[in-house]
Amino acid sequence: MGIKERKLKHKEDLKQHILNAAKKLFLENGYEATSIRKIAAEIEFSPTTIYLYYKDKHEIVHALHEEGFKILGESFKVLAHVEHPFERLKAMGRLYIQFALANPDFYELMFVMKEPLEHIDEDCGWEEGTAAFNTLVDTIKACQETGYFKNFEANVFALLVWSTMHGLCALKINNHLDHMVTNKKVLENISDGLAHTFEAYVQMLERLK
Repeated sequence: MGIKERKLKHKEDLKQHILNAAKKLFLENGYEATSIRKIAAEIEFSPTTIYLYYKDKHEIVHALHEEGFKILGESFKVLAHVEHPFERLKAMGRLYIQFALANPDFYELMFVMKEPLEHIDEDCGWEEGTAAFNTLVDTIKACQETGYFKNFEANVFALLVWSTMHGLCALKINNHLDHMVTNKKVLENISDGLAHTFEAYVQMLERLK
């Protein structure tokens, strides 16, 4: 590896170090309570070093959004091999759940915390999120061409699907589903509340043909 390549790798490693520290502090302390100075202290660098790569914490949180959606988008690539649109929709739901459970920190930043999204909407749009949502809309439209969800407007139905999946993921990540199973409030004799509820949801979708 030459000098140029080593410098580039060092730069990318440092940027990732900054993002990891920022993500940790955003989730622990909240967006407003996290400052560039606190991020710098977390990684034992000066604030000046961070400003070499990011102009402010808004740019940092946008970079985290991009990173999270890149991970989600990579997982969605396998959907291209699922020919039937309804099977693709079901696979998309399972992949979304897998992403949320495997990356709860990113999920919190992408879909739960409101402050980062307020900045992103105002300053730089939500291109990554829009692209992910459009993938869902396109899948819904393809399902409609085969006879599913014909009485629904595609964008609105896609929002309903996303809302349902988000609710399941949020309940699971925050242990509410497990609490319901453990304490037998609902879902009696069910060992996996998430899987059971998801399959019930799929059955409901199947009946909308």
